[in-house]
Amino acid sequence: MSATTAEPRTLGQSILRWVGPLVSLAIVGVALNTFRGTDFHRIWALVPSSPLFWLVFVAAYLAQPTVDFIIFRRLWGIPPAGFPALVRKFISNEVLLGYSGEIYFYTWARRRATLDGDSAGAIRTGAPFGAIKDVAILSALIGNAVTLVMFSFAYSTLEKLNMGLSGKTLFTSIAVLLVSSLVVMLLRGRVFSMPRRDLIFVGTMQLIRVLGSATLLAVMWSLVLPTVPFIYWMMLTTLRLLISRLPLVPNKDVVFAGVAVLIVGTASGIAPLMAMMAGLLIIVHVAVGGVLVASDLLGLEKPA
Repeated sequence: MSATTAEPRTLGQSILRWVGPLVSLAIVGVALNTFRGTDFHRIWALVPSSPLFWLVFVAAYLAQPTVDFIIFRRLWGIPPAGFPALVRKFISNEVLLGYSGEIYFYTWARRRATLDGDSAGAIRTGAPFGAIKDVAILSALIGNAVTLVMFSFAYSTLEKLNMGLSGKTLFTSIAVLLVSSLVVMLLRGRVFSMPRRDLIFVGTMQLIRVLGSATLLAVMWSLVLPTVPFIYWMMLTTLRLLISRLPLVPNKDVVFAGVAVLIVGTASGIAPLMAMMAGLLIIVHVAVGGVLVASDLLGLEKPA
């Protein structure tokens, strides 16, 4: 009887153990596919040699997994070994489907944690799905809130663009963000499963992440094109956040390019800068994904 009941658990753990390597392989594959037609020489020619640029780039790249680690360290007592899993979660959401990282991280928590919290070093939670869900929803809510605040300041700038972006489309997009956020807040008693103090902590950390990431991005851009006043880069990063979160706005990249030219100017080299940053990000995704694959295949990620 006991042997019969133990076998499915062993099989399930074996299946879960392969989720990490498969996700890493998918990240590398999708990222490599985007390299088609990429001019690597042009990318590297634009990358600053300043060590400060790379320090800021690493800080910006790791901002999301670092904040996630701080959050889940408090919620679960997650060990340092969980940081690579959070890096994989971040890259999965960036490269693969949205929220695919949360699905992976849930499988990681199920495999690594003793959910009753009785074993030494176990993740201190009985509901990993609820915690991951709450963190993801709060991340979206904070992003929406910052977007709505920025819209109040940025609408006059967006209105000047002749990009086929009507005021009706903008206001409809804002309405979708506002209504969806209000619905979640009205139903927060049913939506969220964490205590109120944990929700406040997570929301605060997400706000720090959103504002910190925008600031770091502005610093990176200013290091590449130092002749452009820094205030323009801050304005551009906030507008980038705004445009990226408007759900019904088509051709977001085109709209953002128009905003960038409007704010910074056509002669500033903004287009090569954006191409360099996008290419550099994909290169780093491939490199980090390759390291994660190697660590999995070499058995560096031990089963629980």
